[in-house]
Amino acid sequence: MAYWLLKSDPDSYPWTRMAADGRTAWDGVRNHQAANNLKAMRKGDRAFFYHSQADKAVVGIVEIVREYHPDPSDSSGRFGMVEVKAVGPLRAPVTLAQVKAEPRLKDLALVRHTRLSVTPIDAPSWTLICRWGGAPG
Repeated sequence: MAYWLLKSDPDSYPWTRMAADGRTAWDGVRNHQAANNLKAMRKGDRAFFYHSQADKAVVGIVEIVREYHPDPSDSSGRFGMVEVKAVGPLRAPVTLAQVKAEPRLKDLALVRHTRLSVTPIDAPSWTLICRWGGAPG
């Protein structure tokens, strides 16, 4: 299993809506590096649901339930999407400030490539962030 982080603007699609929907298409990604990360996802992989913008915090966990396929919202046909289902919220949000303050997390793409909307998370970082957030690793 691989681990990821998916950023969502909470004004557009907050965790509460993800949890209520249960499952959604992760579409609209137009950055090539982020799209390559979507292509690398496999069914059963897990991802942090991260509120970008004002909140800047990991707030939930989702699971990849459908691998990369064409994104119908992309008229060029160059980009795709995955589908995710809600696994559960974190008991406590893990903020970007917490992540940046931890030396063991200094190499995360979340810290080094702040504008990238889909990033990989290594297993030790996943476990640490889950522990901080009160979620099973």
